[in-house]
Amino acid sequence: MDIRALVAAGLALSAALAPAVATAETSAGQTPARVTAIGASAGEARATAGAFVVAAHECARATARCDGTVSVPLNWSDPSSERIEVAFAWLPATGRATGRATGTVVANPGGPLPALPALPRVREALGPVLEQHNLLVVDPRGLGKSSPLRCPGLKLTEPDTIAACAARLGPRIGFYTADQAAHDLDAVRRALGAGPVTFYGNSYGTVYAQAYAARHPEGLAAAFLDSTTITSPGGYALWPMRSRPDLMGFVCERSRACRALPGGPGRTYARLVARLREHPDPEVPLLALRSVERMTEPVFGREANAAATAYLAGDPEPLRRLARVLKGAPAQPVEGPEWAGYLAYRCGDGAFPYDRDASPGERLAQLGRYHERERPLAPYTPADLGLDVRSGLEFCVNWPTPRHSPVLPPRAALPAMPVLVAGGDFDTQTPAEVARAMRAFPRATFVRVPFGTHSLAWGAGEAGECVRTMLRSFVTDHRVPRERCGAENYRAAGAFPRSLDEVEPVPAADLDAGPGAGPDAGPGAGPDVGLDVGRRRVLAAVYATAADAVARRNPYNLVHARLTTQPGLRGGQVAFGNGTIDLDRAAFVPGVAVSGRITLAPDGRATASLGVTEAGVPGGAAHRIELEWEAFTARERPALSGSFDGTRFEARERR
Repeated sequence: MDIRALVAAGLALSAALAPAVATAETSAGQTPARVTAIGASAGEARATAGAFVVAAHECARATARCDGTVSVPLNWSDPSSERIEVAFAWLPATGRATGRATGTVVANPGGPLPALPALPRVREALGPVLEQHNLLVVDPRGLGKSSPLRCPGLKLTEPDTIAACAARLGPRIGFYTADQAAHDLDAVRRALGAGPVTFYGNSYGTVYAQAYAARHPEGLAAAFLDSTTITSPGGYALWPMRSRPDLMGFVCERSRACRALPGGPGRTYARLVARLREHPDPEVPLLALRSVERMTEPVFGREANAAATAYLAGDPEPLRRLARVLKGAPAQPVEGPEWAGYLAYRCGDGAFPYDRDASPGERLAQLGRYHERERPLAPYTPADLGLDVRSGLEFCVNWPTPRHSPVLPPRAALPAMPVLVAGGDFDTQTPAEVARAMRAFPRATFVRVPFGTHSLAWGAGEAGECVRTMLRSFVTDHRVPRERCGAENYRAAGAFPRSLDEVEPVPAADLDAGPGAGPDAGPGAGPDVGLDVGRRRVLAAVYATAADAVARRNPYNLVHARLTTQPGLRGGQVAFGNGTIDLDRAAFVPGVAVSGRITLAPDGRATASLGVTEAGVPGGAAHRIELEWEAFTARERPALSGSFDGTRFEARERR
């Protein structure tokens, strides 16, 4: 884990370097802007935008994908200002030959990054909707193909390059913001002759959607907002710079095994951070621990609480295993000339714990006082994460924002159109925060996706498909669908056993005789089916080993999904194939070595054929165990069926 991952999460190093005055320029060498009407009101800008004459574009007559540009003012409050080009892709409805399109979808995938490269993903999310709906995707000004802002040598992890970039581009950067992009979008819509559109915004795309709704309500029919970025009371986009240990408590509360752990998640986690601060462990840097805390990875959610408890009890390996998998994980590159456009939006649209009109030095002082007072990173300190408040915790410290450009103007009356908002438990903003903020739309409906993360309609597994179905249904008729989606498919683990004696046997009361077990075996037969307490303990250990390996193939994993091999927790090796998991003397419980193959069906059914040996037993007790269960369910333990050395059994689920 390096600083690039932290930048992607909204925490980056900055420096107190005041930008110098320089001549405005872009890579395309456009004429420097005439920066006028900086204080123009949103109402004035909207009136000017409505009066701006937009010529019909030839793409309006297209029957297949048509890419084009529209010329717009840099400053929409001054129609005589410099012209810039805004690029778009127009995809007429594929079924248009059989009749007119029933509507148009405008989509923005977020970032703030170029939108056009994400067009295939947008089309996949909308699917069959595009048979009857046109699709419009616009690269926001300053990004991608829309008069991009560029600064050679720009690195978001080097504050001096940010200040130099702002100086290079000059005051015109104040117009590369969502309020101006909203007018651009409407200009493209009018040039194509499209009627009121349905806006599909994902992540930062929801910022553009809100800005457009506030300024061009006549152009909107409805909006679907996925993973919403909310605004501050002043109308600027919020970039939460905070730790979320509360999520560990949220996950733990739903698990009986986790609730049985001593201390409680909050206190345990604070103790762990303090321990690692006092006694650094190179295998568990605090920056990596913060990634484990986020719960966006099912393996982290399943094991973080138990691993933290184990570490404090002198068993570091479970936590080290979680941290180790983060090493070498790819991080989004955060350097290159094109990141200037990202900075313009993030800094121009954003609300931060300092005054927009303050100098970089004043901003740093305000930022430092905020962290001392509020401690948003608790139980971490900035120093724990390699951040120095004196150098800045936020790279926008060095990006000037002289123009008043809120995403939502104060007291803006948002249109009473249908708005469906989907948000997950593990997203940047909490479901409660998003639901409260979206009340600004008179007809907004918020739908919580339990255990959902970010970019829900792009997700894998049943949850992703469910949200895509919801999106398509809403776009089609602007009604809130009845179906509800969820990604909760695991329960947090309890203690990691350090010996076979610490493993709780499968309770006799849970056991039934399996098919062919004989006429005398019945429900609750327990030892009578041939499984005494010792065998039931081994059975529980073997299932725990198999479940631990299968958890690495949870369909919602991102980091663990890249694994091809991983050592067993207590020894041996696990290899991951296409629908198979091979265990080579893999040990989850010390002394219980498991070998064999687990097969995962597309529907989540797992079958395992395993050989087991026990250390410490003369000759090593050998067993043959067949297992079948439904993986990825929110159960303490799913129902199991199979055989133990040929004896058939069925074990009822434990909720």
